[in-house]
Amino acid sequence: MSRKFSEALLRPNILQSTDNELILILKEAFEPKRESNFYHAQDEAMKRLYLVRHAQSSKEGAAFSDRDRPLTDLGRRALEKMAKRLAKRSVEPDLILSSPALRTLATAEGIAKKLDYDLKAIVVNERLYACQADEMLEIIRALDDTLKRVMLVGHNPQLFAMANRLSRKIKCLPTCAVAEFRFAIKSWAEVGEEKPEKTRLDYPKKAKG
Repeated sequence: MSRKFSEALLRPNILQSTDNELILILKEAFEPKRESNFYHAQDEAMKRLYLVRHAQSSKEGAAFSDRDRPLTDLGRRALEKMAKRLAKRSVEPDLILSSPALRTLATAEGIAKKLDYDLKAIVVNERLYACQADEMLEIIRALDDTLKRVMLVGHNPQLFAMANRLSRKIKCLPTCAVAEFRFAIKSWAEVGEEKPEKTRLDYPKKAKG
């Protein structure tokens, strides 16, 4: 007698169960449990795209050029919070792409540290600094298809335009927000043509659900 069958028979009230209830109990005992975690990799055909807006940064002015704007103290705290959330959800990007601006690189590095992602493996793409949504989509579609999970760290308004284009469910993209899209596709070239299977938006001030 198998261990699963023995455990099923030892359940409370098994002798008082109806035929239908007994069938359900035995079916549950023998069927493999399915993982429902949103972040658990189940299907090799799936592609996951994370669009990350940089954390809050200092205003442009005499002290800093736009590219050299550092994160504020509030921005660093928000980044720490979001990075911990992503780590708790076992997010494991195969590639992190970042705009060359200081604030986006600082955001990418802060997340990478929490996810045990090699900082030297962060790829800086000059086009992400001031590109429009169409050009950003070109960058995404040109990704190597061996990559399953890609994180792109950039700027508004183009990042929000891209996120909203992929899913109308994305109504805003606050600083340090992470929009996740899961696509049932084999090639990144299909992004934008196929709707995402699932969409999720998280940001520092969002209540945990």
